[in-house]
Formats: sequence, structure tokens, C-alpha cells
Amino acid sequence: MSRVGKAPIPIPKGVEVTIGEDSVVQVKGPNGTLTKSFDSSITITIDNNIITVQRTGDFPKARALHGLTRALLMNMVIGVTQGYSKNLEIVGVGYRAEKKSTGVLFSLGFSHPILFVPPAGIKIEVPKLTNLTVSGIDKELVGEVAAKIRAMKPPEPYKGKGIRYQDEYVRRKAGKTAK
Repeated sequence: MSRVGKAPIPIPKGVEVTIGEDSVVQVKGPNGTLTKSFDSSITITIDNNIITVQRTGDFPKARALHGLTRALLMNMVIGVTQGYSKNLEIVGVGYRAEKKSTGVLFSLGFSHPILFVPPAGIKIEVPKLTNLTVSGIDKELVGEVAAKIRAMKPPEPYKGKGIRYQDEYVRRKAGKTAK
């Protein structure tokens, strides 16, 4: 039995969870609404403001999806109540980000600036020219957008220049040694 899958999910006040046809779960909260479809080998039930996840059989697919389904449901509940955010920092001389009306304009040492337009449901804030915060209610989408921004100029190991997560450690290498 999955230890993660066995744990119940409490539904906080102000959050509505509905289970529709074909295991489609909709979670409404103060920050918005999330909808996700789950596999039919997992049964999702709601009793007394607690969501429980159980598998229909003991076959490998159901065992694999048991903890995953519970974790995804928990992420949906947390997303509509608190939301998720990722902080990125830009390191390098002349590297900066600037908030525009349609998105964020990056100057990353290329011959041209890059305009990044975030998808619907994602908000990007630029408190300083070298820091930015990606936030939203969908944990998967927030992580994906942050990874796309980081992929524009990943940190390099010699000088550490590029875009990195705020808590990321960049392992530095020594340069060439003279003979």
C-alpha cells in the first residue's frame, strides 16, 4: 500500500471539490478553479470534507498511480488556496529583465532582446531588474514556465552567468591553467 496514497486530504474552508464523470475532479477556491482528469483504476471519494484516494485492484498500474493521484489532488487544493511561486535570479553584467504590458523583456547578452509572453494563469513579477517571480495556481504550469525562462540562458559553470533558481547552487569550474 502506498504511504503517500493512504494519507487523507483535508478540504479547507472556502474550497469546493466536485467529482464528475470519468474521474474528472474540479477544485474551486478563492484563487481560481483547477480541473484534472484521473485514471479509472483509482477511486476518489469525499466524506466529511476529507478526500480519500483508493485503488480498485492491486495491479502494477494502479499501485503506480495511487500516490501520484493523491499528490496531484493535494497540489490542486493547495494551489487554489495559497498558490505556487518560483523565484529566479539573473546573474551577469548587463543581464536584466523588464516588465512590459504583454510579458517580460529579457536582455541576456544576445544580439537581440527576448520577449517572453506567459501563458494564461501565470503571473510574472519583476521586483528588481535581476530578480523575477513566477506565480500561479497550477504547480505544474508554474514549474514549466520557470524552467522555460531558465532555459533561455542556463547558468554556465565558469563565471556563473545566466538565469538560475534563487536557491540553486551552480558548481563552478576552474578556467584554463597557463603552462
